[in-house]
Amino acid sequence: MASRARSLVVRAASSLRAPRCLRSTAAAARQEQPGDTARPPPPAPPPGRGSARSGTGPRGTPRVQPPPPAVNFGDAREAFRSKRSAELLRALLVLGLCTVEPLVSRSRQLMSLSRTLLGQRLFEKLMKMTFYGQFVAGEDQEAIKPLIQRNRACGVGSVLDYSVEEDLTPEEAARKEMDSCTSAAEKEMGGAAQREKQYRAHREFGDRRDKVVSARTYFYADETKCDQHMDTFLRCIEASGGSSEDSFSAIKLTALGRPQFLLQFSEVLMKWRRFFHQMAAEQGKAGLAMLEVKLEVKKLQETLAKLGIATKAESQHWFTGENLGESGTVDLLDWNSLIDSRTKLSKLLLIPNMKTGQLEPLLSHFTEEEDLQMKRMLQRMDVLATKALELGVRLMVDAEQTYFQPAISRLTLEMQRKFNMEKAVIFNTFQCYLKEAYDNVTVDVELSRREGWHFGAKLVRGAYMEQEQARAAQVGYEDPLNPTYEETSEVYQRCLDYVLEEIKYSRKISIMVASHNEDTVKFTLRRMAELGIHPSEKKVYFGQLLGMCDQITFPLGQAGYPVYKYVPYGPVNEVLPYLSRRALENRGFMKRAIRERELIWSELKRRLITGSLFCNPSH
Repeated sequence: MASRARSLVVRAASSLRAPRCLRSTAAAARQEQPGDTARPPPPAPPPGRGSARSGTGPRGTPRVQPPPPAVNFGDAREAFRSKRSAELLRALLVLGLCTVEPLVSRSRQLMSLSRTLLGQRLFEKLMKMTFYGQFVAGEDQEAIKPLIQRNRACGVGSVLDYSVEEDLTPEEAARKEMDSCTSAAEKEMGGAAQREKQYRAHREFGDRRDKVVSARTYFYADETKCDQHMDTFLRCIEASGGSSEDSFSAIKLTALGRPQFLLQFSEVLMKWRRFFHQMAAEQGKAGLAMLEVKLEVKKLQETLAKLGIATKAESQHWFTGENLGESGTVDLLDWNSLIDSRTKLSKLLLIPNMKTGQLEPLLSHFTEEEDLQMKRMLQRMDVLATKALELGVRLMVDAEQTYFQPAISRLTLEMQRKFNMEKAVIFNTFQCYLKEAYDNVTVDVELSRREGWHFGAKLVRGAYMEQEQARAAQVGYEDPLNPTYEETSEVYQRCLDYVLEEIKYSRKISIMVASHNEDTVKFTLRRMAELGIHPSEKKVYFGQLLGMCDQITFPLGQAGYPVYKYVPYGPVNEVLPYLSRRALENRGFMKRAIRERELIWSELKRRLITGSLFCNPSH
């Protein structure tokens, strides 16, 4: 498998071009696409609401849509009609156990003890009757086919997720993290101390699994292991392509390369953006919405010269070479394009020299092997995206920790620029618990509009909250998250409403609403109806995890809305870390989700009264 992956990477490398972020893009961005009408970004609506636009297409033609189908989330019979009674009883048991604090908090130890006492064979049977059977589809791609087909018959698609994880001790995980997030030069010269606290590896947070309950974690071992991860993702893409039309597959970039690159690239990107805001403040434009900030070019050139970053002649060459600043101003998208156009792959990552105050190429501090590792990571991404495009599979790039995320988002955006010209193939993930989530969404949407490619996004609340808050407090930097769940929900609805209005305007946007919150789903359905977005257009998708919130998933599917289950699979022993986290996640969720258990009870009682308790489920 690893040899197959290596051959694919070598093939990709032979024709590899540097990512778009390393080449000029601003000139192309100024060319208006056919059928698109230039307009300023819409004003930010208040949380939970949006301003309705007229019911016309991008060329002003009226759209007549049939009324949206009704969805009833309170009909237990319809919600669970594909489930056998034994499956409902298992769900009631497992989801109930997830509310027992002592049991859940010691789930890993209890599973290990059970395996020792029962033996491997009985332990596997017990797990398949309980937690494994509830949250995992099967051991391999062949074993999960019946579930995928049954869900498909009810209008529910699948996002395949091979959920095997390396079972490391916290000490082993921390050691791997520290080694893979620190360059050879930093180890030798102690240069890591010059980087910002947020973008340095910290041993006390080296185990990235700690306090994370709903996301898989990869630790870098070597390039061969990354090839194996890529091969696993390729098999998921191939299986997704064969399972149904309009299928999805998900990947994580930390599985594809050394995280040192993501960490350092993230620092560069955030410093670049922060510098833009500092100059905006100097020009008296602080506090404006992200896309409303426009810097005066002459003042900007004076500042760059004053700081010793570039002479006026050099900065003038940047702007004129990219057709920027012709109106006398530049915005954030123009500013971001400068780091693209004036650098090559070997000069992309810039860091400040603390002695001279000048920017220096970070890769001058890389060893030859580290340089190759970075390039291989980009090549693996290209291989996966190419395979997804070939098979008609949409590829979702999962979000990760905030100190990796700027680089992950930027590299995902580069894939979107390349692969999303005809339709949304690559989907980025936006975490709405971030304070900057709305700005991130609006900036990327505006860039896609300027350049004419299809924007694809998955909206989530976020999976690393407890870990992120603890790290910020202990290491000593500003907490990047919204302080409350309610504020995160407001940001989620605000981002969602913005994107839904953009779909109404351009139809070149697709979004996955990944949420177990019934109110969020109802809000989406209401806004789709108000904006004239019909589910048959397949611009808005919904997603939930296998084993959770069937009362949301299946009514959506039966009503014709594109909805998907994340379908984890893998051998019992190798998915135990996933099962432990799922139990932890459900601990808090199921205490609030009384409605789901009530609906399951209701359906079981109905079947008992009507004598259909042992009947086969209907599709």
